[in-house]
Amino acid sequence: MQNNILSFDCLKYDHYSRRTVTFGRRGMVATSQNLAATAGLDILKKGGNAIDAAIATAACLTVVEPTSNGLGGDAFAIIWFKNKLYGLNGSGFAPEKTDRQKILDMGYKNMPSRGWIPVMVPGIPATWAELSKKFGKLKLIECLEPAINYAKEGFPISPIISRLWKDAFDEFNRDLKGEEFEELFKTFSKNGKTPKPGDIWKLENHAKTLETIGNTYAEDFYRGEIADKIDRFSRKTGGTIRKEDLEKYKATWVNPININYRGYDIWEIPPNGDGIIALMALNILKEFELGECEDQNSIHQKIEAMKLAFSDGNKYIADKNYMNVKVEDLLSDSYRKQRKKLISDKAIVPKAGKPSGSSTVYLATADSDGNMVSYIQSNYKGFGSGIVVPETGISFQDRGANFSLDINSPNVIAPLKKSFHTIIPGFITKDNSAIGPFGVMGAFMQPQGHLQVISNMIDYNMNPQSALDAPRWQWISGKKVLVESEMPKELVRSLIERGHEIKVAENRLSFGRGQIILKKDNGVYAGGTEPRTDGCVASW
Repeated sequence: MQNNILSFDCLKYDHYSRRTVTFGRRGMVATSQNLAATAGLDILKKGGNAIDAAIATAACLTVVEPTSNGLGGDAFAIIWFKNKLYGLNGSGFAPEKTDRQKILDMGYKNMPSRGWIPVMVPGIPATWAELSKKFGKLKLIECLEPAINYAKEGFPISPIISRLWKDAFDEFNRDLKGEEFEELFKTFSKNGKTPKPGDIWKLENHAKTLETIGNTYAEDFYRGEIADKIDRFSRKTGGTIRKEDLEKYKATWVNPININYRGYDIWEIPPNGDGIIALMALNILKEFELGECEDQNSIHQKIEAMKLAFSDGNKYIADKNYMNVKVEDLLSDSYRKQRKKLISDKAIVPKAGKPSGSSTVYLATADSDGNMVSYIQSNYKGFGSGIVVPETGISFQDRGANFSLDINSPNVIAPLKKSFHTIIPGFITKDNSAIGPFGVMGAFMQPQGHLQVISNMIDYNMNPQSALDAPRWQWISGKKVLVESEMPKELVRSLIERGHEIKVAENRLSFGRGQIILKKDNGVYAGGTEPRTDGCVASW
């Protein structure tokens, strides 16, 4: 087994590949939609850097992929800039008027995912502004121009997005009633119908809000007229978010956390994000000598490591100010060895240990100076809460659905508190040099996707495209594991014999959507994009 992520064979494991790995020298953008990827590349050609390209791509994604993200969503980023790594937490907090007891009194036993209750203060506009002010070469409005033009003039709907759009609206038409949802139907459907692939769609209110965000570096969104519109609509339709909540918000710079996996440093954003779950699983996994790519024992060990990491994550991850365990304890050598002892040759039902001491879009960018960005933003569950603010195009996330109502949980809902968060950007370095950004979007699939693509590249020498193309598994709960139909039948049978309750999925949409960019020793970028979506790598 080789252990050099940059010595990959371009054609290795090509029996899974939907396309070949993409190369570029002066810049690269990889994301889930081609119009957004090419918009980011155009910004690079205009003289922008990887950060400007990331902002442009992210803004376009709020327009061309509204099924997954919007101006009322959250974001996280890991940035490699001038040979230093930075982290930005752009997740929001619960409004100050949040009241757990009132939610319980309404009859809820768990947090709902639609309506005003799960709406948090949005972080995406502030994240763009913060990135632009700290690292950008171009003005923010210049970076938002491609998105503004697509929203104003219209854009063609791509196939997977069309399907997700219809699926979401089938649910909305059935379940969402009330004045607060009227703007959703006005904005994202026409005569009760959603767009088909190739149809042109306009989001003119969205364009106006993008222009205001760009011209004011998001100040108007949080402290001006847009904030007033959000406040008025919330008061009118039963929401708790107020202008005072928006005025308090700022995206937060954080130090990324990491573990070393077979010579490579794998980086994630610290809690409240659940990237630490991927790190905990990889930390356990490095205790094992893995066999071949389709070796039954190796797959079994990965599933068991992920189950143990998730059981800890679900118990302990919360707003960092409320966690009752330390990140360094969860990632410690002693705890890793303690958890590794629980893995045998049979599937287990995982339980949390006792350490001492998301619909989403993902993008990766790189420029000719070696700067790179790993960026993710989300409205969470298919258009989010269903709340769209009139005259703004702002579609609110439902990220508060990840809060607990259990008073004893560190993740219990409370005013001005951040929730457990599923969106996680990843980054790889080696010997203090950047290898590149990676990510796999898709709610609780994300840490599982991170583990699988990292292992594919480091343990099995797959190139970025093959690492994304390879069949995936997804732990659901207990001993239940979902696998893709491309998974070899002999492997599926062996997992069943080990006690796993295996179900073969009907399609690949629930297994995450990823992007990867790696920088080779000669400065050339190698990129891969997700075959499970309308993915694109735009290179220069």
